[in-house]
Amino acid sequence: MEGKTLITGAGGFIGSHLVELCVQRGLEVRAFVHYNGNNRWGWLDQSPVRDAIEVVSGDVRDFDSVFRATQGCQTILHLAALIGIPYSYVSPQAYIRTNVEGTYNVLEAARMQGTRRVVVTSTSETYGTAQYVPIDEKHPAVGQSPYAATKVGADQLALSYYRSFELPVWVVRPFNTYGSRQSARAFIPTVISQLLAGQESVKLGNLAPTRDLTFAKDTAAGFLAIAGADALVGTATNIGMNAEISMGALLQKIADIIGVSVQIQTDEQRLRPENSEVERLWCDNARVLEHTAWKPAYTLDAGLRETIEWVRGHLDTYKPSTYNV
Repeated sequence: MEGKTLITGAGGFIGSHLVELCVQRGLEVRAFVHYNGNNRWGWLDQSPVRDAIEVVSGDVRDFDSVFRATQGCQTILHLAALIGIPYSYVSPQAYIRTNVEGTYNVLEAARMQGTRRVVVTSTSETYGTAQYVPIDEKHPAVGQSPYAATKVGADQLALSYYRSFELPVWVVRPFNTYGSRQSARAFIPTVISQLLAGQESVKLGNLAPTRDLTFAKDTAAGFLAIAGADALVGTATNIGMNAEISMGALLQKIADIIGVSVQIQTDEQRLRPENSEVERLWCDNARVLEHTAWKPAYTLDAGLRETIEWVRGHLDTYKPSTYNV
């Protein structure tokens, strides 16, 4: 990728890892972070590359700030989004404004300025519960939560800009990503933080669903691999491991690595509505393997060990006894 690269959502979990990888690969990075009165840059505040990047504050919901941020950038990696599924039940409109309208702002600004590459972040939640496995990119889209529905809309809007305006768009569809810096609302840091805090029982929701888990550094590498693959323009491409594990088995694996026994307490507020639960996700990653040189560097065990050590060193940033919506 040539020229300056804009990364939206750059201060977030995956975004901050992607910023660091881009800098490591010699790319000129402009990081777009959510404006706040304290001028905090999310995880970039603690990043070793913070002095090697240009940081711009704004709001993806505001076209003016998005347009200014995109000026002079040849590539846009768009990750800014509301991602917590539970809160999408509380305020669906917030997800429409951020995920759909925010994506429109990025696409329209890119179209107006002739941006060469626009990479839009999707999610495996757009597939809903697997109708067949492994799930390839031809699987039907099913919005089983307001969050998922807005991501389906954002995906289709992005691909429509490719078809209607010839905007060079790539849609990257990661399956469940985990690793350092992930918020406590996600399953893995929730389990790790509760176990490390020494709670007598771990409060969790449904342990039957399965997920396909990719370490954050591998997901970031997948983004850049897909962004550089001209054969994948105008399409969606999965990132995943082609493996599944149930939440119950994952819980036990984490406990075994930490070296503790685990007791489970079902917490009703952590359960999704019955028809909204995605029971099974298993990634078919054949497309990304065929068209790029990407290969995951981390096994699940290796990724979990690194994640556990990171949470151990940052346990004071978590609230293990609280349900994080």
